[in-house]
Amino acid sequence: MKDNFSSQSELYAKYRPHYPNDFFKFLDSTLTSKNIAWDCGTGNGQVAYQLSKMFTKVYATDISDAQLKHAFQLENIEYSLQPAERTNFAENSFDCITIAQAIHWFDFELFYKEVKRTAKKNAVIAAIGYGRIETSKDMDHIIDHFYQHTIGSFWDKERRYIDEKYKMIPFPFEEIKTPDFSFEMNWTEEQLIGYINTWSAVKHYTKQNGINPVYKLQSMIKPFWENQKEIKVSFPLLLRMGYVT
Repeated sequence: MKDNFSSQSELYAKYRPHYPNDFFKFLDSTLTSKNIAWDCGTGNGQVAYQLSKMFTKVYATDISDAQLKHAFQLENIEYSLQPAERTNFAENSFDCITIAQAIHWFDFELFYKEVKRTAKKNAVIAAIGYGRIETSKDMDHIIDHFYQHTIGSFWDKERRYIDEKYKMIPFPFEEIKTPDFSFEMNWTEEQLIGYINTWSAVKHYTKQNGINPVYKLQSMIKPFWENQKEIKVSFPLLLRMGYVT
């Protein structure tokens, strides 16, 4: 599993979007037991926090100590520094395993072997993510050009799984049919620029060229805030769910 986010963990915690409540209600409806959950690749614990409302105990893991230092702290969440593909959890431990905006970085074969080892029979596995940000037609055109051309060659090859909306990731489980989810927010210019600065390709571009390409992008989209403090942004939820049989 790659670690592209330790060096920007504060930005990640502050600017990454949160997942919609409707998704967690749907997840809850698929569960037959709510004792123990594992949130793998937890980052700053966004999903672990939501799971803590449903489960007696949540174990949350990541390979980034910097991310875990910014995680939500609750009594029934236990964080640990562990790779997705090799953990110290006992066999048949979990009623639910979630992976939010992270599964595309994993070694699928080794991770799924670990899922099958640690999951209880008929546990739910949910691979969650979010696609490309959507704003207005005119701003989307500018951001899409930045995404595909300015920093396009700086994306890790695993990014294609997100562009393919998780449809092409291997998923050897009894698949659960899911509704379409999306989430909307009103963001300031600072929030949008802060979010784009969390993109791994921005980090790679900046490291290679010595300049952050977001500065130029910000000047191009600044006029959209001339008559308003906030704009509406939305993200489609990427989702694969199944039962571990």
